[in-house]
Amino acid sequence: MRCVALIVAAGRGERLGGDLPKQFLPLLGRPMLRRTIERFLGHPSVDAVRVVIDGRHEELYRTATAGLALLEPVAGGASRQESVRLGLESLVELAPGQVLIHDAARPLASAALVERVASMLRTADAALPALPVVDTLKRAEGARTAGDVPRDGLWRAQTPQGFRFAAILAAHRAQAGGAFTDDAAVAAAAGIEVSLVEGEEDNMKITHPADLARAERLLGGGQRRWRTGLGFDVHRLVEDRPLILAGVHIPFERGLAGHSDADVVLHAVTDAILGAIAAGDIGQHFPPSDPRWKDADSAQFLEHAVGLAAEAGGALENVDVTILCERPKIGPHRDAMRERLAAILGLPVGRVGIKATTTEQLGFTGRGEGIAAQAVATLSFAA
Repeated sequence: MRCVALIVAAGRGERLGGDLPKQFLPLLGRPMLRRTIERFLGHPSVDAVRVVIDGRHEELYRTATAGLALLEPVAGGASRQESVRLGLESLVELAPGQVLIHDAARPLASAALVERVASMLRTADAALPALPVVDTLKRAEGARTAGDVPRDGLWRAQTPQGFRFAAILAAHRAQAGGAFTDDAAVAAAAGIEVSLVEGEEDNMKITHPADLARAERLLGGGQRRWRTGLGFDVHRLVEDRPLILAGVHIPFERGLAGHSDADVVLHAVTDAILGAIAAGDIGQHFPPSDPRWKDADSAQFLEHAVGLAAEAGGALENVDVTILCERPKIGPHRDAMRERLAAILGLPVGRVGIKATTTEQLGFTGRGEGIAAQAVATLSFAA
């Protein structure tokens, strides 16, 4: 046997959240693990595929891989490094010349990438797909920057990583119990020279909900589904309260009454986003009877809604707000409000609209008794 692909799928993937380990989550209707395996099955440079799993996940594995022509799975260990070693040990009887070790959470590796790694092994002992670091790197101390890190010669490692089988098995045996984060590091520690091959930006590792949404966009060929949510909020104007609109303090003789800071703009936008994902309203998530939210900054309510949208696979595209009041004048503060709202939402300012109108002195806003806001939020989802 020339080459075996070893898919490492024994982790929990807890940073992605949810009840299922991430490798079994659906990705455009099919389990992520299945999509990853299919990248190697039938590839002309790969003769067989074996998956390393957590023994407790065997039923999930059987369901996810039903109908695929795979070698029997093998149980992994307490760490990724141990899982890979156990997977390699299980291949001894097959004695392949080469092995490609790949993470189950990278379901978008192309056939061309697999071929580049396999081809490099014809002349090299180990092959590592990687991309050069192009962003400026910062060292941090807490929440503050503490200087730059030179990026010259730095690369972002990916999988599949390819090796001569006998050499990487010996390396893993020699380094058993270590804390290496990938197999190229295990190989290098054993004196194996690792050659670089060109990686791919789309060969992303799915770690967070936003990664899952991006992978679905890539797999869906850019096709999107759209959802729109509507939010509305109103608060009375009272003495001895600051006026906060869209997270900006507005100089005025009165402020809005409410349990939190009573920011009608942020409340309306929060409800609009929650509405787009059918997740209830702001009162369900942050009940005014809860003392934790007394005088709270409403930005945290909005950030919570944005997080829920990302977990649902949604990408916030734009927000449009209309403020209804006679006074104060909103125009002088509009730019600051748009910038603050955009920062909370993680959107470019150009995708945040804030308008203001009066009610021609009609109703409670016309009488100056309160301020209202209505908001529309548009989210996109992979088709």
